[in-house]
Amino acid sequence: MEHPSNYRDRQVVILGLARSGVAVAKLFHEAGAIVTVNDKKERSLCPEADELEALGISVVCGSHPASLVHSGVALVVKNPGIPYHVEPVERAGQLGIEVVTEVEVAYFICKAPIIGITGSNGKTTTTTWTGLMLEAAGLKPIVAGNIGRALTEASLEAEADNHMVVELSSFQLKGTREFAPRIGCLLNVYETHLDYHGTMNDYVASKAKLFANQREEDTAVLNADDPACRQIAEGVRARVVLFSTRSKLQSGFYVEPPLASSPDKEKRRLVFRDEQGPVHPIVEASELGIPGSHNIENALAASAMAYTAGAPLHVIAKVLKEFRGVEHRLEFVRERDGVQFYNDSKATNPTATVKTIESFKQDIVLIAGGLDRGSDYMELLPAFQRQVKAIVALGETREKIARVAKLAGMSRVKTVDTANNAQVALTEAVQEASAMAEAGDIVLLSPACASWDMFPSYEERGRMFKESVHNL
Repeated sequence: MEHPSNYRDRQVVILGLARSGVAVAKLFHEAGAIVTVNDKKERSLCPEADELEALGISVVCGSHPASLVHSGVALVVKNPGIPYHVEPVERAGQLGIEVVTEVEVAYFICKAPIIGITGSNGKTTTTTWTGLMLEAAGLKPIVAGNIGRALTEASLEAEADNHMVVELSSFQLKGTREFAPRIGCLLNVYETHLDYHGTMNDYVASKAKLFANQREEDTAVLNADDPACRQIAEGVRARVVLFSTRSKLQSGFYVEPPLASSPDKEKRRLVFRDEQGPVHPIVEASELGIPGSHNIENALAASAMAYTAGAPLHVIAKVLKEFRGVEHRLEFVRERDGVQFYNDSKATNPTATVKTIESFKQDIVLIAGGLDRGSDYMELLPAFQRQVKAIVALGETREKIARVAKLAGMSRVKTVDTANNAQVALTEAVQEASAMAEAGDIVLLSPACASWDMFPSYEERGRMFKESVHNL
């Protein structure tokens, strides 16, 4: 696409009235474009429509009219979650009209250097951690994107001395053309979102677009332990900084194992080895403010980005120790009768749930299930066998997950009838899990599935879980 200022008196169609769609619509309207915003939801479900129409922006709700996209349209900006097979997007492709996401638009107007963070798991934690490190170092971060504020809105406020720290999904990245972050980070790649992407090749290619336009002076932060990340690293033009929880690196951020002579064989340390060879200690793994091997990985990635952006290692270490996690990601809710309750609603795929289960040493009563994307959930079997003593399954995948639990040898497997409304079903699940838990156990909501079969978002699912726990 061109700079938004070049669309004066040209027609721009915005698909989706969510937070990002509203921000983009206002931006193009102020730039003098002729803007039409479309959302297939009924008008009563589009409270933003009145505000946009008051500005003189045309809003069409309730359907995707055939006349919406035509040869006179110069650009289509779509909500990332809208699939590419919907009629207006396909029509744009047939007419040769460019289709982008908000990330592409924001890139053209953002004065600040962008730090873009993506991956199948760990994005929100790593993005938040990176922002806190830069804030502690006085580097004026603005955290936005798939977390918090719309990127376009935040970019309008950014100045050259800010750092825009952006969580990015594969959906957002797939719709970019020129986007090039100063620092890009790919945390990991697991099989997920195939209902949207169709194939793993398309999913990986969408993630790789984070690095496609970077230059030699930019930085690509990649996970040396992940095969897809290693393959992508071979093709990027930017300077590559690696992180690893498994290997000593010639340079980069990694976990240094204890010396053979050490009395504490479990003690491990996060370190940075610079390109000249010296190793700089950062923090002991046991000192991290949030538990779990996956959070060691997230800590290394955040450290790599913050250090590259200019944060000193001692500041990074302080934040690593003090950070206590983000809402809905391994979030402690309460303890009741010796049982601890944790909200991990953001675990929307099996790999995330496995990593969360592995974060605990206690026995777990698990609440899981949600949107059915076609997985058989057999990836959960080893973790179920090792550590999960009972399960409550709900959502579209409840029977699939219950089947895996029974294959794991669990005798206490409950399913919740989701014909009830979401709040009632989740309250019942919490009550069932609490009844099966004993003092010393963990009751864990870690669904391994997206929320959209029953809930509007993983955030709402997590909030309902916490409410149900507090009402026990």
